[in-house]
Amino acid sequence: MEINLISDTVTKPSRGMMDAMIKAKVGDDVFKADPTVNTLEERVATMFGKESALFFPSGTMTNQTAIKLHTNPGDQLICDKYAHIYNYEGGGISFNSGVSCKLVDGFRGMMTAEQVKEAINPPDFYHSPLTSLVCIENTTNKGGGACWDIKELMRIKEVCKQNGLAYHLDGARLWNALVAKNETPEQYGKLFDTISVCLSKGLGCPVGSVLVGSKELIHKALRVRKILGGGMRQAGFLAAAGLYALDNNINRLAEDHSRAREIGELLKNLSFVQKVEPIETNIVIFEINNDLVLEDQFLNKLKALNIHIIGMGQGKLRIVTHLDYTQKMHEMLLETLNSI
Repeated sequence: MEINLISDTVTKPSRGMMDAMIKAKVGDDVFKADPTVNTLEERVATMFGKESALFFPSGTMTNQTAIKLHTNPGDQLICDKYAHIYNYEGGGISFNSGVSCKLVDGFRGMMTAEQVKEAINPPDFYHSPLTSLVCIENTTNKGGGACWDIKELMRIKEVCKQNGLAYHLDGARLWNALVAKNETPEQYGKLFDTISVCLSKGLGCPVGSVLVGSKELIHKALRVRKILGGGMRQAGFLAAAGLYALDNNINRLAEDHSRAREIGELLKNLSFVQKVEPIETNIVIFEINNDLVLEDQFLNKLKALNIHIIGMGQGKLRIVTHLDYTQKMHEMLLETLNSI
């Protein structure tokens, strides 16, 4: 039995999801003529209380499109130093939009309103880049699946309003945060100008993310998506997977969170584990004591047992629980970790 905990992107479509995909009514989405894509976009927009939405092949493309919408070349955006848009999107901020980043030294990928305020360049000082956008990531990937305090997000919104800044949410794992914090999509829709949500992480879809915003912004996003090569034809087969996931796979995220916490508790009691980050959702980040067990040896030992996790660099290891990680796998992993 293979246990793959590298990411929640490794899941395969379930039988129910496959059935929904096979039965999907499709058309040419480049001409906005795919009824299933249109239904998905309308549904996600309604969930967040937004006017419009657009289906994309990836979360990176949704984020990069949003950045393009809110900035001009030479501008600067504010984000945490752990942000996915800065660390894991191939330098797309500079390549696609000609924008630089003011990195904030937050806590586990989360910054405060005061830090955001301090990071804004004086708008009349033309020697520095013009600050035009604040980007948030919830949950924070590099921060170990941490969830933002929505009150702090509200305070940052006020800073944005006072300084004329756009506000974008990279909500790749926002579904996890909503379940963990008992919050609603509408709460986030009221705060952000644009939100990117992923369907291929915790929700188990094979492909797809959705960008939500105003009609005006999403109309502009359609052109940017075209420029980036994101137009798809009979994309309804993929959109049908998204609709199935929204119906069936959100509430069950609590199972992933519970298993992640159980893994974390066990890791804390292992002599060779040096540190375990606090666990709120489905990501477990921990460090081992290399004086006792070398990182490569540990990873190879697990790999030999057909258990796969990932190294994040700087001595950090990551486990991500997901839809395809069963209770039987969970018990086997706990037993294996206990025996090393």
